[in-house]
Amino acid sequence: MRLTAYIKLARLNRPVGIWLLLFPAWWGIVLASPTLPSLFLLLLFACGAVLMRSAGCVYNDMIDKDFDAQVRRTASRPLAAGEVSLKEAAIVLFFLLGLSALILFNLPPSVILTGFVALGLVLLYPWMKRITYWPQLFLGLTFNIGILMGWLSLHPTLSLTPFLFYGGAILWTLGYNTFFGFQYREDDLVIGVKSSAIAISSAPKLYLSLFYGGALILWAMGGKQAQLGWIYWVFLGFIALHLAWQISSLREDDSDNCLKQFKSNAIVGILLFLGLLFSRLMH
Repeated sequence: MRLTAYIKLARLNRPVGIWLLLFPAWWGIVLASPTLPSLFLLLLFACGAVLMRSAGCVYNDMIDKDFDAQVRRTASRPLAAGEVSLKEAAIVLFFLLGLSALILFNLPPSVILTGFVALGLVLLYPWMKRITYWPQLFLGLTFNIGILMGWLSLHPTLSLTPFLFYGGAILWTLGYNTFFGFQYREDDLVIGVKSSAIAISSAPKLYLSLFYGGALILWAMGGKQAQLGWIYWVFLGFIALHLAWQISSLREDDSDNCLKQFKSNAIVGILLFLGLLFSRLMH
């Protein structure tokens, strides 16, 4: 069925990426809210996350279709396999971007401007693996800009607090997407694309500890800057334990293990969200 091919093209059959895009935006909203965040605003950003993550996947596959056809893990993607034409993919992409624009233009001007910055990052991201071993760092800049947008949806200007959480999220993304990249390190070497999983091969657990440790430090600094209550620190402690478990149980040559660790980062997203939310409720 064509619908099945379009669902695969937009990765709607693999929703973990939606959660990893959504939670940072929700963090920004909660951080900017004096009490309980607006349910409408949370739902609006949830719709935006679904649409933009789907659009990003479609665009990425359009750029990478020749690479994807060369290796087994991506050869079954709809564009690479010929299930969907480039023209059809372009139509799906513009449809998703059009719906995203309808949401974006209902938000304050500062959010709209930041949204266009985010779109520029999305358009640049697929090219990064061709020029740097750190495309995951660029993905962190792209995937977590929702923190700034969530904050700006309730505040006219940015402050240090959302930037500290944004910086932490960038390092967190660098870590979890490196886990993801370990699955495909050999394929990437064959087709000549770069990744952090290749760059840190000499000491993966050390580097991952630095990435995740830096994220925790910045989130702690952000919590202090925002004067969050004790409950936030409890949840941050749970996050630290979870990230330590990810690193200690990593088997980089075991694809199933790497995918499991990657997917488990949705737990980090929800733990930080709950820590922020309960801190606001108990303020």
